[in-house]
Amino acid sequence: MVDEQVASSKVFTLANVVSVLRLMAIPVFLWLVIEDRLLPAFILLVVAVLTDFVDGMIARRMNEITKLGQFLDPFADRLFIAATVIALAIQNVVPWWFVIAVMLRDALLGLGGLVMVRFGAGTLPVKWWGKVATFGLLFVLPLFLLSVMVGEHLSESVGGVLMMVAWPIAVIAVLLYWVVGFSYLFDAIAIAQRATRE
Repeated sequence: MVDEQVASSKVFTLANVVSVLRLMAIPVFLWLVIEDRLLPAFILLVVAVLTDFVDGMIARRMNEITKLGQFLDPFADRLFIAATVIALAIQNVVPWWFVIAVMLRDALLGLGGLVMVRFGAGTLPVKWWGKVATFGLLFVLPLFLLSVMVGEHLSESVGGVLMMVAWPIAVIAVLLYWVVGFSYLFDAIAIAQRATRE
């Protein structure tokens, strides 16, 4: 997402369609995990992660940065991350404290969004380290799923190694996720205070 470009009010753009398709894939992904169809669930998750980069690239290349897209893209990311950690907890791949850690942060970000709406401000500017935190989670969640599949069907030791690689990345990503969440919240409060003074 390019902050320098002015966001338009267009709704029907290719980038927005990609974001909507990513949202529509979430219940399908959850159903696949619940039904223990981990391979198609993994493929769908990887495709969803790739579309996260595709919709932003399309929007920039076609000069179609939109206000709806600025909302849809991060919303789809957070919803897919939440759905994935819940699905992994259902499969006993990650503990429930990991799910709570991720979802509480999104609740914190939602609080910042409510502050923004209350004062009629636009969306918060995207931070590069926020993108890094999101990318870290979007990278490590498929890795968790892959480690389970490899452990069950190919090699238990290789699956264990993948899991050992995944956990440090996951912890660092969640910590950064929280730091960015507080940063966004403080930005929202600062904008609210500025709007009150004006």
